[in-house]
Amino acid sequence: MAEETLHVDGDRIPIVAKALSSKTRLQILKMTTEKDIDVSRIAAMLNQTEANISAQIKILEEAGLLVSRYEPGSH
Repeated sequence: MAEETLHVDGDRIPIVAKALSSKTRLQILKMTTEKDIDVSRIAAMLNQTEANISAQIKILEEAGLLVSRYEPGSH
């Protein structure tokens, strides 16, 4: 696995820290760095609802830690 460095502006540190403070969000980051994976599969693997996983992904996106894309009909 390649190691990357994340540079965070001082005013964004609380947002990034919050995003990284959740075990679920850390698991999502790990899963998505290994391969492309859809919300349904993440939810099933983590035994959580798709709605919750979507909410967690939104937090990661707002922190700049994850970029997702919508692919209609692919789940």
